[in-house]
Amino acid sequence: MDSPTPVTVLTADDHPLIRSGLAAVIGAQPDMLVVGEATNGEEAIERYRELRPDVALMDLRMPVMDGVAAIRAIVAEFPRARIVALTTYDGDEDIHRALEAGAKGYLLKDMLRAEVLHAIRAVHRGQRVIPAPVAARLAEYTPRVELTPRETEVLRLVAKGFSNRQIGELLGRTEGTIKIHLKNILEKLGADDRTEAVTVALQRGIIHLDGSP
Repeated sequence: MDSPTPVTVLTADDHPLIRSGLAAVIGAQPDMLVVGEATNGEEAIERYRELRPDVALMDLRMPVMDGVAAIRAIVAEFPRARIVALTTYDGDEDIHRALEAGAKGYLLKDMLRAEVLHAIRAVHRGQRVIPAPVAARLAEYTPRVELTPRETEVLRLVAKGFSNRQIGELLGRTEGTIKIHLKNILEKLGADDRTEAVTVALQRGIIHLDGSP
């Protein structure tokens, strides 16, 4: 009897050690096969288009194009794509962005390799994979409170140490307008001041110090 066709997997991560580790773990499974690797979002799209893997594992923090943008682009072109986000980002907004982009699962890199293998098999069967720690993170901030793109931009500049006046100059707005944005940000995040707002936003993945959304 012929053996079943293995689940083909594409990995996208800019760290060689992560890619080699995944290749070793996945390659040891008789029902799986790593068919390609990518080092950034743009390359992930190209490799997906070329290889049409059954499942793709996608890091969110990558150069050139981040993982969320890559997931969104792949799913737009291939609506049946089965992609699992595999990342260090554990903020609820990170999770929301990945799932809204089209990811079928969300894993953290510190999870056991058995969970990664389970996720690949489950997503290949058409299931969604949201492990308990990820689900708990989402439940912790329900209902979801969203900042507007402008508020996120203002908060990102606050995190970089700019004053209200400097932010206004950068965005072409008055200092009074920036103060209104900041007031709304504090209310939405339940923060008492700028420092607490930045801390909460970083913890939740609303902004990142590396400049990613």
